[in-house]
Amino acid sequence: MKLVICILMLISATAFAQKSTEVVAQVGTKTITLEDFNKKYNEIRSQTINPPSKQLFLEDLIRYEVGVQEARKRGLEKDPIVQDQYNQVLYKALLEKDIGQRVQKIQVSDKEMEAWYKNNPELRTSHILIEYKPGATPAQVEEARKRANEIFEEVKKSKRPFEELVKLYSDDALSKQVGGDIGWQSRVTLVPNYYDAIQNMKVGEIKGLIETQFGFHIVKLTGRRSFENANKRQIRAAVFDEKRKQIFNEYFDKLKKTYSIKENKGALK
Repeated sequence: MKLVICILMLISATAFAQKSTEVVAQVGTKTITLEDFNKKYNEIRSQTINPPSKQLFLEDLIRYEVGVQEARKRGLEKDPIVQDQYNQVLYKALLEKDIGQRVQKIQVSDKEMEAWYKNNPELRTSHILIEYKPGATPAQVEEARKRANEIFEEVKKSKRPFEELVKLYSDDALSKQVGGDIGWQSRVTLVPNYYDAIQNMKVGEIKGLIETQFGFHIVKLTGRRSFENANKRQIRAAVFDEKRKQIFNEYFDKLKKTYSIKENKGALK
């Protein structure tokens, strides 16, 4: 009896192996076995709620193989754009292999979030923008600076509410309608030098001039949000990002030591 069972199991295993290696398509030099097909089809089924039929998916696989073989026939792997994309895939694959698990294991505690927020609070400001267009000449920038300084002097002397002065002078058409208010913002959502300039201001304080890529700003701090009322999701993401950057920096600091690297930063000026 045991011998019969063993024989049946052997026959079943042999039949399964033969079934798995059964060819479902031959595309040029590529053989697609039933095992290959099922593996890829099951991946698709697990990723979508409306997977294609097996017949349609087989047609997709055939088209894919035809496309790949045709591209190789034409030598497209030597195309600079293709090579650059291939290098990007290699780069991402290396990072995933070497540090992917470390990044996935990053944990962010409430204590870490609160410590980060202490130095990066959410702030609310209103501003007067004296803009200069992208690509402005040095003369145009200086002209905007001169006008901004004149307006700032007027703002400092004026007894009018800041919101009224915004409507008189600001070039920001959107915020101008609400007294210059740009809402609650954080280090993550503001231009770095704008945020750095307002970070230590007192509520009600007016400061100028702050230059960004948009022009010159005259800014009034109107609010400083407590940690309890802050956007916790954004804070958690910011702390996570800092930890991830630390992993990247440590990884590349170590890896770069194994390569000869010469820099000419003067050429960037």
